[in-house]
Amino acid sequence: QVQLVESGGGLVQPGGSLRLSCAASGSIQNVYAMGWYRQAPGKQRELVATLHSGDITTYGDSVKGRFTISRDNAKNTVSMQMNSLKPEDTAVYYCNGQIRPLHGSIYDYWGQGTQVTVSS
Repeated sequence: QVQLVESGGGLVQPGGSLRLSCAASGSIQNVYAMGWYRQAPGKQRELVATLHSGDITTYGDSVKGRFTISRDNAKNTVSMQMNSLKPEDTAVYYCNGQIRPLHGSIYDYWGQGTQVTVSS
């Protein structure tokens, strides 16, 4: 079994900062990518940022220049520093991992989600 556990969400004022973290644990053979997606009420889940092996990063257009993703390969963790937060960043943020377990094929794993609310 592979699990992703997120932490770091909360309430912040516009212009503020938050840091999200996610740790993958369990029977892991290899982690190919880790990242973050978000889903606001009434909207589809969208890419926020991903970090692939080889340090290839992808950011959603709306967060470029404000969010920074980083990864600790040895610990199978991913973090995201979110600066200059806007009310439109309010959403449930989900950690995603493209992981090959010890027994099985590569699979998309998801965390339970953490709420980020940007409001004055």
